[in-house]
Amino acid sequence: MEDKHVIETMGMTRVVIKNGRVVSVGEPKLRYCPLFHKHRGIKRIDKGSVKKNIEQRIREFGLFTADRDIEQEAFVGFGASEVFMTALRCNMLDSVVSVCDGAGTVVTSNPALVQGIGARLSGLMSTSPIKRLIERIEDASGHVLYSDNAKIDQIEGVKWAIEQGFRNIGVTLTSLKDAKACKCLESEGVRVITFIVHASELSFKGNIDHCDLVTSCASKALRSQLNGKACLQAGKSIPIFALSQFGKELLLERAKEIKTPILMFSSELPVCTAPHPEPLL
Repeated sequence: MEDKHVIETMGMTRVVIKNGRVVSVGEPKLRYCPLFHKHRGIKRIDKGSVKKNIEQRIREFGLFTADRDIEQEAFVGFGASEVFMTALRCNMLDSVVSVCDGAGTVVTSNPALVQGIGARLSGLMSTSPIKRLIERIEDASGHVLYSDNAKIDQIEGVKWAIEQGFRNIGVTLTSLKDAKACKCLESEGVRVITFIVHASELSFKGNIDHCDLVTSCASKALRSQLNGKACLQAGKSIPIFALSQFGKELLLERAKEIKTPILMFSSELPVCTAPHPEPLL
């Protein structure tokens, strides 16, 4: 099988990686992202800066290779992997369904593994199996759902977790339809916590009642259509919104682990006054 990985990452740019090398970089849809400005000093996103950033991730963290870092500590305050990592640590969740380049859908109860495979990866569209990486994930208490082809299927990941006896399951998703399908798997004693990621171009014409948490990314709709729906917001530039009481509790629990000072106050939401991605989509 060809070693090929496709991501939609920094600036909503389609990037193709083969055999550990960037072979294709599309045109960025965004010209600015406050997250990359803050952490990498990137003031303007273009094809060159995207290629350089992905090559840096490959070099420093081994993404898309067998030597990939798979167990890490926090990278940002309220990222999806950070929130779920904390939730596992404090037993608010007992398993998480996430995705990893070279492995596809992964189910685990290991907080460091959740953080390791999610922290430096964004917008994984498709991937192919890397045998030694899959073996390392499994040695770290991760279950790779499709080790033969690294298929990404989060709904099946939740089904597998339920079959194994897990009862409080977190799952990262990129689709409202999939969020609804995962919520439909709940039953007495089984709770599924849905976290929507990679939401810049997500259509919010459908019902968002099936989402517990959502990251705003570069979504104009999220910044304008969540009045009366969000019950807690973490961050202002690229906010994370809790849309359920349990989602709110997860963000508050995550806040306890953040070492830097935190400002908390009551307000109508959303509050989006800080620099945001440009343009909003």
